[in-house]
Amino acid sequence: MFVGTGSDVGKSVIAAAFCRIFKQDGYHPAPFKAQNMALNSYATPEGLEIGRAQAAQAEAAMIPCHVDMNPILLKPQSDHTSQVVLNGVAIGNRDAYSYFRGEGKDWLRREACEAFDRLATRFSPIVMEGAGSISELNLRDRDIVNMPMARHADADVILVGDIDRGGVFASLYGSVMLQTPEDRQRIKGIIINKFRGDLRLFEDGRQMIENLCQVPVLGVVPFLDDIGVEDEDSVVLDKKQRLAKDGKVNIAVVKLRHLSNFTDFNAIEQDHRLNVYYTTEKEQLLRADIIILPGCKATIDDLRHLKEEGVADTIKEAHRRGKTIFGICGGFQMLGMSIDDPRQTEGNAIHIEGIGLLPMSTVMGEKKITCQTEFTLATNSNDMCKDGLKMRGYEIHQGISTPIDKSTYKPLTVKADGTPDGCIADNHCMGTYLHGCLDNAAMVDFLLGQRTTAPFDFAEYKEQHYNRLADHIRKHVDMAKVYDILSRQ
Repeated sequence: MFVGTGSDVGKSVIAAAFCRIFKQDGYHPAPFKAQNMALNSYATPEGLEIGRAQAAQAEAAMIPCHVDMNPILLKPQSDHTSQVVLNGVAIGNRDAYSYFRGEGKDWLRREACEAFDRLATRFSPIVMEGAGSISELNLRDRDIVNMPMARHADADVILVGDIDRGGVFASLYGSVMLQTPEDRQRIKGIIINKFRGDLRLFEDGRQMIENLCQVPVLGVVPFLDDIGVEDEDSVVLDKKQRLAKDGKVNIAVVKLRHLSNFTDFNAIEQDHRLNVYYTTEKEQLLRADIIILPGCKATIDDLRHLKEEGVADTIKEAHRRGKTIFGICGGFQMLGMSIDDPRQTEGNAIHIEGIGLLPMSTVMGEKKITCQTEFTLATNSNDMCKDGLKMRGYEIHQGISTPIDKSTYKPLTVKADGTPDGCIADNHCMGTYLHGCLDNAAMVDFLLGQRTTAPFDFAEYKEQHYNRLADHIRKHVDMAKVYDILSRQ
């Protein structure tokens, strides 16, 4: 199990690296995180919902993702409430106070342990991931995901610290010393992550940490720039550029307050033709050639905020200027005429008028739709679409969108079962429910209105980067010591 001194220390990426390393070394690994809190989620082949980080780690292990890899997913809807997804199915909303006070925690802990036990009968080793910091003393008796899960699994624990943010000595020492004697003995190694500079200058620091913590430092991992492995937390969006550039196709992704599935844009971020940035600033939106309204977890609340801040009007102005507007999932719903939530699935609001660029209306349903989907482009107005090229994506949404006028309705895509999806109003405005659609080169080319002679292969790109990440960890972590730890009885 990889645990951390805090959030965003790199646990998810390191776990993905070890999934690939163990696979390369002839084992049959699988990832596991008992409880995830993230708006980035994914649909398993069975149509169940898990955290995107575990889906990426399964990809690194070269196996299909499964709901047992992340049995509990919390999807924040506001500062105080989250939708609880248990074993891949949404079971309702809970406020943070009642959830973290421990109501029903024994039941949830039991579900998480049973999921791990099922997974452990099929894979070995299980590469487990903790959450946040392991030294939150006020949450210790209610913790599901960190040391209590390690005890259940009888896992060897490796503590990850982020030296880039500063205070790594105190955070590592405090994280170890604040454990119970039993849990302290379970911590078998330390990895210092995100190092910048000459590693030789930290040799004395490495020895100091081992003396202080009485735990071996297994490796000091240099900061790895431009690694194409998916991040778990949307905090990474703050580190990405937010300005338009000359000489490229500029794509502005509207930075919603509850933006979800930001990995929808990982592929186009790597496309040499494109400059992708995240913004709500009017000038930067109007400079873009394409504006994308992404998915979100609080659609009505985020749409209201876009209207209050003038962003909705800016999007309409951009459309009048001939810019392309593209909505995905919640963004697709926002571009329609109206959104109704009679069951108050997402909050207290029941109705809101949409931005009004697509002739669709949306009603939030009782059942969440989660599935992987094969699809083709519905329009044949472009030569790229005539061969009916099959593409893949996935759906995670609560709402159902229907056309205002069925006689004039034009779907954007058609799913494998013949069901129409999305809507295209003109060559400059369209939307879809399909997350991951931009991982397909043909979809990107259609959005750009052109065919590329050398399409960007995102699947191959990810494979190269999983291997690159594994090589980086092998170079800087003592894998012989890791295997020695795992072989002890």
